[in-house]
Amino acid sequence: MYPNHMLHLQQGAGLPVAIFVITVLALIVVGIAQIQDSTGQSVSLQIQSQRAFYAAESGAQVGLRDALESDSCGAVQSPLAFTSPGLAGCEAQVSCEILVADIQGNGSNDTVYVLISQGSCGTGSPDAATRTIEVRAR
Repeated sequence: MYPNHMLHLQQGAGLPVAIFVITVLALIVVGIAQIQDSTGQSVSLQIQSQRAFYAAESGAQVGLRDALESDSCGAVQSPLAFTSPGLAGCEAQVSCEILVADIQGNGSNDTVYVLISQGSCGTGSPDAATRTIEVRAR
């Protein structure tokens, strides 16, 4: 019975090592999942931010066209709701102000239109983004 004698002398460390390795691997998997989740949220917010910027820019362009065609700030429409696929769900608040100043320094006053357009996209605090653009034209 030679083999039975050797069993009593052996002591194993395999189970504690295996549990340790499984625990460490589980922690690594959880950490990677959290990093991936936060990266996805960051990309989503970046996309909303870009959409809000383009909504603000589009609002400024529409407002500037309205102000220059009518030669007054009264024709500027606000708020503007967008329905195109890229800006669906976004809106722009546009305000207009007229400044009269001697820009060229020749003694004659110039009319300057100052438009401030605030674009916003998304609903709720984690998904909402707002961007503001100021445009001056004469």
